[in-house]
Amino acid sequence: MSVIICFQPGDVQHFERLVTKEHLAAFESGQVHPVYATFALARDAEWVCRLFVLAMKEAHEEGIGTYVSVEHLAPARLGSTVVFKATLLTVQGNRVRCRYEAFVGEELIARGEQEQRILHKSKVEAMLSGEGE
Repeated sequence: MSVIICFQPGDVQHFERLVTKEHLAAFESGQVHPVYATFALARDAEWVCRLFVLAMKEAHEEGIGTYVSVEHLAPARLGSTVVFKATLLTVQGNRVRCRYEAFVGEELIARGEQEQRILHKSKVEAMLSGEGE
């Protein structure tokens, strides 16, 4: 028997990221800036929102991201600790939508929204293998 955790809009999850070399803005051509990359920030924003999904889904289910927005407002330098706060906006059927904010100290460095769908694992596997098209 699985335990289903019920959340309400307004509930919050937190996650902290220490900005290390792996998180810096860099592409194939090399490092662009010695600051937290927008794409790394987006990954961590998805993670803090996914914490809701991990608590909601059952063993035979998986979450899959369907949307993420990032408004990157200020840099986070190497060695900074970025604190993410995800706020649950809605749960509609199998869709879980959150708003997130990211801070270094008191400074808001990013904000946006993220959505995931909770699906049966077999459906996710079929989609990823091309059978679900």
